[in-house]
Amino acid sequence: MNGSPSSTTSAFETAEAAETYDHWFRAKVSASLNDDRPAHPHAAVMAQLKKIVAAQPDDHAAGSMEG
Repeated sequence: MNGSPSSTTSAFETAEAAETYDHWFRAKVSASLNDDRPAHPHAAVMAQLKKIVAAQPDDHAAGSMEG
């Protein structure tokens, strides 16, 4: 062994932690792939978010940076 962590465990303290994360991640991906709800096009979601953001008050207006 050369002392450097393997690519599997480098982000985790132990191999067990890496395996636990891998199991959780694969379950999330599988659930997402099996989700039968309709997808929403990216452009439609972004348009809706732009409307939400535009409706929010502007906290960075000209006078708000006084200090």
